[in-house]
Amino acid sequence: MTGSDPATVGPRLSAADHAAVEDLVSPGEQRLARQFPGPDLSRQPVHTAYLPADAVAVDTPQRWGRAALIALDNHAPTASALAAAAGVDEAATAAVWPLIRRKLTTQPIEDLRIDLEDGYGDRGDEAEDADVSAAVTALARAEAAGGAPPVWGVRFKSLEAGTRARGLRTLDLALSSALAVGPLPAGFVVTLPKVTTTEQVAGMVEACARLERAHGLDEYRLHFEIQVETPQSILGPDGGAPVARWIQEADGRCSGLHFGTYDYTAALGIAAAYQSMEHPAADHAKAVMALAAAGTRARLSDGSTNVVPVGDESVVHAAWALHARLVRRSLERGYFQGWDLHPAQLPTRYLSTYLFFRDGLAVVLKRLGAFASGSAGGGVMDEPATAQALAAFVRRGVHCGAVTLDEVQSQTGVDLAVLDALAVRRGDLPTRLTDLSAIPTAMSAADLP
Repeated sequence: MTGSDPATVGPRLSAADHAAVEDLVSPGEQRLARQFPGPDLSRQPVHTAYLPADAVAVDTPQRWGRAALIALDNHAPTASALAAAAGVDEAATAAVWPLIRRKLTTQPIEDLRIDLEDGYGDRGDEAEDADVSAAVTALARAEAAGGAPPVWGVRFKSLEAGTRARGLRTLDLALSSALAVGPLPAGFVVTLPKVTTTEQVAGMVEACARLERAHGLDEYRLHFEIQVETPQSILGPDGGAPVARWIQEADGRCSGLHFGTYDYTAALGIAAAYQSMEHPAADHAKAVMALAAAGTRARLSDGSTNVVPVGDESVVHAAWALHARLVRRSLERGYFQGWDLHPAQLPTRYLSTYLFFRDGLAVVLKRLGAFASGSAGGGVMDEPATAQALAAFVRRGVHCGAVTLDEVQSQTGVDLAVLDALAVRRGDLPTRLTDLSAIPTAMSAADLP
């Protein structure tokens, strides 16, 4: 075999050859960028509290916080008592105990959904008109006074034939009521339940556009969560996963996928005693949801447990142990949000969430600090994907109050702006610390609990 003449070694493809490959590949890249723009970096609440519309008042968040603290005082007045009740580590619980009590005092509910659907029922048009207007007005006034949760909105009746007109009327009245008090809050969101067809998602997109025009809102101001609670959302007749198509059909308006534990498992014929967030059928559905949402702006929320901490101490402790375990289970599987149905569930919501984000925190902060310091010299970041994962984890902890900014800054030298920059998707991540100023921040100290 004769070697090539060094003088003839070199690339043989012409500019036209490169252009031919570019023409084939780039449309797919552009389509992928549109369909999978990367995660929403704004604060995601750790839970959603669902309340019937007629139970919502201006001081509902504060009343939930007080009720949660009373439950603690009555059934677990110390950190060690709460740890024993929930079945978690006593020393770790003692470390987050003051954080939990502060959270229940200052921001007990992170996301509140005024329910006009299953939790409310059919009470007639006159009653529903009055209740949705009163509830939304109350929270809008709380928003103006600085006492509303960071995220709140309504779950209206589905776009199925029997409830479609009522649901749209409720949504229309909700917007009118909110706007009568002031500008539509940044955290306002609506939940679309019981979706069974792609056409219902398309109808919701059309409704949002028409509502924006009718109420003088900016285009694409309205977004919605899709409640995944029907078999038709997970497996279509063609063998595909309709929920993945629904996110795309939502045209950028789908902000989340929320799992409906009991509707979904009941629809599969699972006996009531075995309907649960941890049933294998529920896990399968949520795995499909996670795949559908990956790389999009839609965020995931697990469902709820209907076992609430009400009754004598043994009953309350058993319910807390179950809830604490289920919250931790969801977090470990990448579902950073869930539903709470009763104020006495808040202590274990924040207990499990705070313990999750503080497990190994010192190691995480050390790694993040070393990465951000550019220890390889010249401020070069060796592994951007590692920084992204570390920063995303820490900033979730900061958002919910499990981790303080002082801890992050003192142990890493990283402030909010850098933490945000490190958390952006890998394709946008700068390779040098000096480039971080080009990345817009997604949170501020004012957003924190």
